[in-house]
Amino acid sequence: MGAKRRKAELFIAIPASLVSDIPHLRERTAAVGLVGRAAAIFRVDGIIVYRDSGSERGGAFFIRLILNYMETPQYLRRRLFTIRPELRYAGILHPLRTPHHPTRSKVKELRVGEFREGVVLDVGEEGFTVDIGVREPLLAEGRPPSPGSRVTVKVLESKPQLKGRIARREENKEYWGYRVQMARGLGEALSRRRFDLSISTSRGGRPLLGVIEPIRERWVPAGRVLIAFGSPRTGLEEILKHEGLSLKEVFDFIVNTIPGQGSETIRTEEAIYSTLAAFNLLIED
Repeated sequence: MGAKRRKAELFIAIPASLVSDIPHLRERTAAVGLVGRAAAIFRVDGIIVYRDSGSERGGAFFIRLILNYMETPQYLRRRLFTIRPELRYAGILHPLRTPHHPTRSKVKELRVGEFREGVVLDVGEEGFTVDIGVREPLLAEGRPPSPGSRVTVKVLESKPQLKGRIARREENKEYWGYRVQMARGLGEALSRRRFDLSISTSRGGRPLLGVIEPIRERWVPAGRVLIAFGSPRTGLEEILKHEGLSLKEVFDFIVNTIPGQGSETIRTEEAIYSTLAAFNLLIED
């Protein structure tokens, strides 16, 4: 068994300008890869990529593409991704090694009751077949998705034939990766989705330890929590100002998770690691 899912769904919001100041595709890929790894390490359920004033054309698409590529199990990538110039340096990305990225590829190694990610191959009279990364396809009963769709299945039989069924996300108690969503702005990201607790990171915010108790009181019973991050050049306060909003209007807490920072600026990917590590330590889940 891998790590359990969080009780509260955890989302992070990152700007589309995350890599706008990095000129080379290889380094851009690596920077987004750090975000994907952080999301997996700290069991983030959703990543919202929001457009900001510093984002360039295609920046949000690139970030989403790399994050989705990382989140997809290796054995499904050739079916779900075409050859694209943006994926030229995908080979440098470190694997997530999450529970939905198994390395077992033999039918005899499967456990009845386990969950696997797969792609629908074909639909027949007896059901539909799914590639789940082993040497024979799984036969699933029920109403089939369209061929080429990604699905989560639960293994029901391995002998004499590999069989299973489509599984709902809430059935699985393990951490099962993140989903990537897009938003036209940070304000939209908060207004279109219901969060029980929203936290912004800011150098001008209150030190985390000074507000951890009221945050914990809100976090523990919450269903969905959002932590938002600014861009390498622009903080959240300025980003929201361009949208005609203020931090206090849209966030429940404004916190500084790196008080006394020695560097004048902190990159978004660095702030993500520091912030998620702090909350992971201070909020029991």
